[in-house]
Amino acid sequence: SNPVLWRGGSRRDIVLNNPAKRNALSLAMLQSLRQDLLHDVKSRDLRVIVISAEGPVFCSGHDLKELSSEEDVKHHSQVFEICAEVMTLIQKLPVPVIAKVNGLATAAGCQLVASCDIAVASEKSQFATPGANIGLFCSTPAVALGRSLPRKVALEMLFTGEPLSAQEALMHGLVSKVVPEDKLEEETMKISHKICESSKSILALGKATFYRQMTQDIDTAYKMTTQVMTDNLTLRDGQEGIEAFFQKRKPVWSH
Repeated sequence: SNPVLWRGGSRRDIVLNNPAKRNALSLAMLQSLRQDLLHDVKSRDLRVIVISAEGPVFCSGHDLKELSSEEDVKHHSQVFEICAEVMTLIQKLPVPVIAKVNGLATAAGCQLVASCDIAVASEKSQFATPGANIGLFCSTPAVALGRSLPRKVALEMLFTGEPLSAQEALMHGLVSKVVPEDKLEEETMKISHKICESSKSILALGKATFYRQMTQDIDTAYKMTTQVMTDNLTLRDGQEGIEAFFQKRKPVWSH
């Protein structure tokens, strides 16, 4: 994980780098991912996090060796608990998190894509939850999947294990963009740059509010967001943005 600095903000790239193991989310990989996501996350410079992977498989999900009878129940439970923690952590971070997918994402790997704020995929990417085929239903990936996809699409994936193509994933809302493989970095960069042009504090407020209101009924959601927008106007960057708009100049954010 190395932050790449540019134009007053920075993008941190977290690369899943165990292609020999198809970037499986072993306990060690999950611990390392959690550490990288949390590292210096309050830094003023950090504006966006991009999760990508080495090799033809973005992420194959849990390391099944760790889920075999060689390990005890306590270990199994620990693996699932830290996995859930990492997936929910992504949405609690104050900066947008982009999945940059080039290849196959299965089971908890598919869950990882579904848990990111934005997902850009190459045309060759595929997405599957094949747990049922090996007798371990993808119940935890289903939490993220059922919240990003129409129910019947999610359930077909969960019951059959058949993969969605990149285009199908786009059509059903699992990913935000599909591009040719050679344009993947360019597209991710474009989105990252755009994010870096906004105020970190305003985006942090907006992200936290978005996930909070999604779980509420519509009246509660409007009540809460009405209050948030009122609060947003009192923030220094809220005032600066509106002043800059009237003065027809670029805002100077304090973040």
